[in-house]
Amino acid sequence: VNKKKMYIEPKSLGDIARFITSPQCKSIVVLAGAGISVSSGIPDFRSPGGLYSTLKPDLITATPHQRSLMGSDPTYVVEKEMFLANSFPYLEVRRPFILGTRDEKWKATIAHRFVELLHTKTNKLTRIYTQNIDGLFQQCSGIPKDKIVSVHGSISDVACEVCKKEMNFDEFCDQVQSSIKDIYGSDSNAPAESTPILCKHCGRATVKPKTVLFGSSLPEEFFSYSQEDLPSADLLIIAGTSLLVSPANSVVYRVGDECLRMVVNREQAGHELGINYGQTPGCGRDFFAEGNCDDVFLNLIKELGWEDNLPP
Repeated sequence: VNKKKMYIEPKSLGDIARFITSPQCKSIVVLAGAGISVSSGIPDFRSPGGLYSTLKPDLITATPHQRSLMGSDPTYVVEKEMFLANSFPYLEVRRPFILGTRDEKWKATIAHRFVELLHTKTNKLTRIYTQNIDGLFQQCSGIPKDKIVSVHGSISDVACEVCKKEMNFDEFCDQVQSSIKDIYGSDSNAPAESTPILCKHCGRATVKPKTVLFGSSLPEEFFSYSQEDLPSADLLIIAGTSLLVSPANSVVYRVGDECLRMVVNREQAGHELGINYGQTPGCGRDFFAEGNCDDVFLNLIKELGWEDNLPP
């Protein structure tokens, strides 16, 4: 007999906190987007004033044709064919982000620290799927590396896009600093012109952070882990994402029918993916925690009595 387990219908952060600490909750999965990193000061690529909307193609080392493509659609900067033909647009646009990551210019937020506490306090964190390439979860030493799946790759891992051989991040940053020009005019020590960074193994100018380019497939671990994790999850926490990017957003409907889903965001998201914010009787497993991620997670940390465990 297939007995359905009954779940609470969460109406408040207090209900979520009680569920997290209850024996019914054994496995928690987190899906994170750009909203959890905003308070760290990291530039968000897509927002107004972000890297895409302020792109100046005429400053980038590229052919006239490549510049006109980037002018019409800035995402060509992170497009696979463009990168294989000319690695400079990607490296020049991302230069401050690459070097800032090495210097830990941006720090993990309260939202990141909440996920860390979830693991260290309850041992129920099964996986964190992050759509962000900023590597801020990796700053949280309490989260084991195998719990973090960077769905779109990470800026702090480096490899050749063609032969896949890895390169040390520090060594790569040294080369970015000395070989790639600064189109933002903020580094007086940067070279006037860009020169290629070559792969030591295959000799091509195709070394870059292991972020997923448009036209590339997602890391294999996203598919293998999600197949394993999602059917048995008891709570899915969706944080700081508008749920518009697939296939990352498929996490939402691949959990079981009994899995509670909490959306932490400034506006409701995921209606078209089947998230139901209490409009239909008997479908009360979805809870919308409206607000900035840090504010909501700080309140949840307080509900759980964990505030003394936050780093200063």
